[in-house]
Parts: sequence; structure tokens; C-alpha cells
Amino acid sequence: MKSRKEITLFEFGFVAKDLKADTHTSVHKISAQSYDYLKQLCLRGESDSKLLKVRSIDGMEVLQVQNYAGVIFTPDRTQIEVLPKIGKGLVDDKEGHDKARESLLIMLRALKGFSYIQTSNANISSQKMPLLEVFITQFLQSVNTLIKRGLRSDYVRCEDNLAYLKGKLNVGKQLRENVINKHKFYCEYDEFLLNRPANRLIHSTLRKVMALARSVSNQKLVHELLFVFNEVPLSKDYTLDFSGLKSDRGMSYYQVPLEWCRLILNGFSPQTMKGDTHAASLLFPMERVFEDYVAKIIKEQYRKTHPNRVVDAQTSGQHLALYQGKGKFKLRPDILITEDDNNLMVLDTKWKLLDSKLHNTNIAQADVYQMFAYAKKYLKSGYGKDIVLVYPQQDNFSEALTHDYDLGDGHKLWVVPFEINVKESRLIWPTLYKQSLTVDAIDK
Repeated sequence: MKSRKEITLFEFGFVAKDLKADTHTSVHKISAQSYDYLKQLCLRGESDSKLLKVRSIDGMEVLQVQNYAGVIFTPDRTQIEVLPKIGKGLVDDKEGHDKARESLLIMLRALKGFSYIQTSNANISSQKMPLLEVFITQFLQSVNTLIKRGLRSDYVRCEDNLAYLKGKLNVGKQLRENVINKHKFYCEYDEFLLNRPANRLIHSTLRKVMALARSVSNQKLVHELLFVFNEVPLSKDYTLDFSGLKSDRGMSYYQVPLEWCRLILNGFSPQTMKGDTHAASLLFPMERVFEDYVAKIIKEQYRKTHPNRVVDAQTSGQHLALYQGKGKFKLRPDILITEDDNNLMVLDTKWKLLDSKLHNTNIAQADVYQMFAYAKKYLKSGYGKDIVLVYPQQDNFSEALTHDYDLGDGHKLWVVPFEINVKESRLIWPTLYKQSLTVDAIDK
């Protein structure tokens, strides 16, 4: 069945079932059934509780989504699309939704296991699709391409009581089944069929997608594709079929559809919400997505411009203090850049909204404390002095802060935005930093 209602909001947005929700522009009203389902998940004390929090606005109970982006499903077929908060600052909500949706897809595509996601403007921006519909469209297109190249068959071991001898006679079952029916032969034989794990998984995914697709074009295409898989049975055990996949010669064109199958059939992982009704959701932790994406892009840039330098993500070589000679309070910066075993620079990503018009751009004091500790522990040799706070580029923070924060001992803290772009993502440095001796540390 198709989703009955679609709601789009940004990270840390609010949903409520109260009638007063209609009077608040920041609160989206959902059905009582959907709200109660989400609240039950929120209060279970498990991983789902990290995705939603109970709050109060003007005496009205609301649920606030946390720093996850993706799609939440409820049993009554309500679909809640949660987009990255970097689209919030735009005056036009539609433009903000499109920008946030595209930014998420760009970052996901760069992550391990999601390279099959397409990010071209033709597939996203021009079609103005909700996030879930984008995924469904890309999955269906990958299956359509596969069918044009041809489904692969495989030999399947079969057993049957036949009127003629075929393959090998199963003597044990022949004696047990055909003592009276002498004209029958209980045979074991191999049949060249489409019934192989890869085809079963794709057929099962098409069936699941048929219940989720909303656009007319996707509904039409999924029915056409299901007709091709009419002779293929559904998968009875997803895990078993995934483990039974064979990387046969000439099967490379199956890879992309099967990656989509893995995502969809596993309940839309990497983060799922499953109550008693198993209304699964597709949610991505944005802090981790942004951190991994920035690290990957910087590594790629270094590989081209400074191959002698090493970019380490989530390194943990230093501690804040010693207790009886043992390190305590481990310090783990997001990115550490080294050359010849000397630390050059520390970067830490923050998936937060800033406003360059405000005093200190509302940078959290705790973040500065953290960077101060990184500087003193990781850059104490005097070889490197720069530490960098990296925020996503947004409407109110499109350019880096002009000057650095002086942390003493020569350590400089720079606050820079990171541009997420389908053509080339990059750090945006201030002019003052580009004129310094450390300009070649990252920027080309």
C-alpha cells in the first residue's frame, strides 16, 4: 500500500498530534496512531530512543527528531522525510529541501557501501523527488538495466517423482515412495532455471518497493519489472540468499541492483526503527556521515597533491591526562595530518549550524576547549601549529572566519566551512590563511 501522508521537515524538527500543532509553523501535525507509535519507540530505552525525544512547546507535547536524516515510516502509512539541517537557512522551503536532499545524497555516495547512489542533477534536482522516491527510482532503473542485459540462470538441484528416468535415481526414496507405483521414478536432477539467490532477492525487493512507491512512473515500472520475474520465486531467507550469492564470471552487472536489495531488504539500514508492526525506516546519523565524507574528500585531495602526507581518521594516540603513569581520557580528533611522523594539522568536523553575523558565530565553548586540548597534545612538537574546526557550508556561514583564534604557544584555531558539491567538495579557507606558510597543507 502507498504512503497515505507525506511530511518533510529538517533535523530537530517537531511532530505532534495535538490540534494546537496547526498554529505552530515549526510543528508538523501527524495522526494520533503515528504519534503514539513513534512515542512508544522513543520510550523503549533502546537504540530507537536516540532518534526521537519527547519535548514540550507551549504546554503541547511534541516529538523532536534528532540528528538523523532519512525517512521514517509509521503503521498507518505516514511517511516522514527528515532532511539535513543545512537547508534551513534558505527563505524558500522548497529550495532548502532540494539543497539538503542533494547534499545528503552526495555525502552518502562517497561512503563505503553507497557508491551506487547517483548524484547527478538530472536524477535529483530536476525531478524534485522526495528522498525515498529517489532511492526507489534508482533501484528500479538499475533493475531495468539488468533486465536489458539479460537475467542469468543457474543449475538448481531438483527432486521429483517422474514417469520417466531423469538424472539420478534416488534409491532410498524410490523404495519408500514407489513400492506400489512401479511405473514411477524418484529422481534427482539439475535444472537450468532463473531460480538463483540473486534473482530471488531482486524479486523480493521489487515486491517490497511496490508497497512503498508513490509516483505513477515508479508504480508503472515496478509492475513491468515484476512481470519479468514472474517465474522466479520469492526469497524465503534473505540472509541465506545473500550468503549464497556467487560472483560468477559475467555477473558484475548484478552488483548495483543487489546493493540496493541489501539496503532495502535489510529494513533500510544502517539505522532502522522497528516496532511490533515492523514499520522500518531509513535513517542516517548525520554527524558520522559528515565526518566520514570530509575525511574521504581530504584523503583523495592529498593523494593527488601531497602523496607523502598521511591523513588519519579517528586517531587515538594521545590522552588528556595521566593517572599513575597510565593514559586517561582519550583524545580522538576526527582528522590528523602527518608528514614523516610529524603532526602537521588537526581537523575536527562539527555537524552544526553557525551564524557568522553573531558574536563568535555561536561556536560552542566546549568545542573550543576540545580543540585546545588537541593542539596541546597533538601539536606540541612545534612542527605544526594549525587546528581547524570544520562546519558544513550553510546560508549563514558560507565563508570562513577572517581571522584565527590565538590559543597560545603559536597554536591557531581556524573556523572554516566545507562546501558539499556534486562536482568538487572542498574546504573554504580565509584569505589570511591562504597567505600563510601553511597554505599547501590542504588547499590546492
